[in-house]
Amino acid sequence: MSVRMRHTRAHTGNRRSHHGLTAPRLSKCTNCSASHLRHRACSNCGMYRGKQVIDVVAKAEKKAAKKTSKASA
Repeated sequence: MSVRMRHTRAHTGNRRSHHGLTAPRLSKCTNCSASHLRHRACSNCGMYRGKQVIDVVAKAEKKAAKKTSKASA
């Protein structure tokens, strides 16, 4: 079967003009000046809007303990 009304390259390009990807919006942390995604806690220090929401040190210790227990098993 052949296409009856072929779309030109320009028509296809106009349709696909909204398919482009955008870069993620980054904000600077007020506590440590690291960049993080907007509306999310800073992965470097765990602060969000001036409050400590993630205990980064405890999270790192837990990850290290899990890694050592997995290596010994």
